[in-house]
Amino acid sequence: MKRTERRWENNHSSRGRKNHILFTRGAECRIDSLEKHLGLHPLVVEDILNSEQRPKVEEFEEYIFITLKMFFLSHKQMIAQQFNIVLGKGYILTFQRHPNNVFDDVMKRIKSGKGRIRTMDSDYLVYRLIDAVIDTYFNVIEKVGDMVEAIEDRLVEDPDESILYDVHSLKRDMIYLRRSIWPMREVVGSLSRDRSSMINTETEIFFRDIYDHTIQVIDMIETFRDMLSGMLDLYLSSLSNRMNEVMKVLTIIATIFIPLTFIAGIYGMNFDPDASPLNMPELNWIYGYPVTLIGMLIISLIMLFYFRRKKWF
Repeated sequence: MKRTERRWENNHSSRGRKNHILFTRGAECRIDSLEKHLGLHPLVVEDILNSEQRPKVEEFEEYIFITLKMFFLSHKQMIAQQFNIVLGKGYILTFQRHPNNVFDDVMKRIKSGKGRIRTMDSDYLVYRLIDAVIDTYFNVIEKVGDMVEAIEDRLVEDPDESILYDVHSLKRDMIYLRRSIWPMREVVGSLSRDRSSMINTETEIFFRDIYDHTIQVIDMIETFRDMLSGMLDLYLSSLSNRMNEVMKVLTIIATIFIPLTFIAGIYGMNFDPDASPLNMPELNWIYGYPVTLIGMLIISLIMLFYFRRKKWF
């Protein structure tokens, strides 16, 4: 199978040794050959080939194996990609199935020879790679923040059922993001805290820096999860308020028609005024019908004025 790789050699190591940095992109490389020549453990090779691994770090006698997750948002869809690093004595191997531009800045710095990346050991390059991966988290969270703000505006202006779907979808993404990024806390913490022959003392401070970034990402995810949960409550409250407004209008209308129905019911009784002078004598009055209608209208206006004064609508 074909293998695409890029190699840089640094003859100015801070420890006076030559560092071989190997970037292997895509799944086209012969993993079995790396297992044979570099002595990778079969379980490590299995983890490299399995794209559903959770972030972790494993230290062996001759190398450190690190598994990370990169995240991207495309058309409101969360995309996860696995990224593996093997840090050995004087070399680095990286594996990813789908090429992207996450590490373009790192490669540009390596080519230009500027900064610490060409003067420090391979563990510093691992720090830069992990830092680039964590930057993808901030990019995703920034887009999630914009989506949350848009949903909030829709909730205030015109809440509908589509908002409920968007909130549930975004909340599922936040849960998946949290479940995948939370182990990063242990990965970076282990690299900055545990003494290893592969990690130099002067590099540990850089790993502590990205540990703080990881904590910040987790806090932001928790914040957005709480906001989305609050949006669900706000949506249900909005529906309840709209229902209450409808019920209030219907109640006012029904209340106005109660006395009108009472009057219409009285004059709907079949009593003959000729049989007795007490049997609705106003039925023979020439102005009986218009006076009754005007009286019903006056009663309705008085009730509307009273309801308005009480601020019931």
